[in-house]
Amino acid sequence: MTPVYTISELAKEFKITTRAIRHYEDVGLLSPQRDGINRLFGNRDRARLKLALRARRLGISLAEIHELFDLYDNAGNERRKLEGLLAKLERHRIELEQRSEDIAAMLDEFAFFENQCRRSLAGSHRQTVETKPA
Repeated sequence: MTPVYTISELAKEFKITTRAIRHYEDVGLLSPQRDGINRLFGNRDRARLKLALRARRLGISLAEIHELFDLYDNAGNERRKLEGLLAKLERHRIELEQRSEDIAAMLDEFAFFENQCRRSLAGSHRQTVETKPA
């Protein structure tokens, strides 16, 4: 039997609101089954939600995510569609690799400035202690 998740379970797992999940459904990223008024999400929707949330954190728009999902869903074995999906994936991979390099460089810069601040604070603490009247 395929696992089924409620909207509340997914919201709790991914630390987002049920409203956010309903929005992702409204824009076509998720397509849960219905049991009366209840939404039932399968593994496919859970995986798509996880990918969509990660992509959003990386600055990829919902429209771009939707386009990637559509290309993947509709590619089948059609060469032209697969080539289009591959080109988009490569573009996003290159952008993410550049961001990764930028983040690494910024982390190095932050570490340098943090160390500078700590040295300055340690030096000013010594001066304060040394200049205190007895």
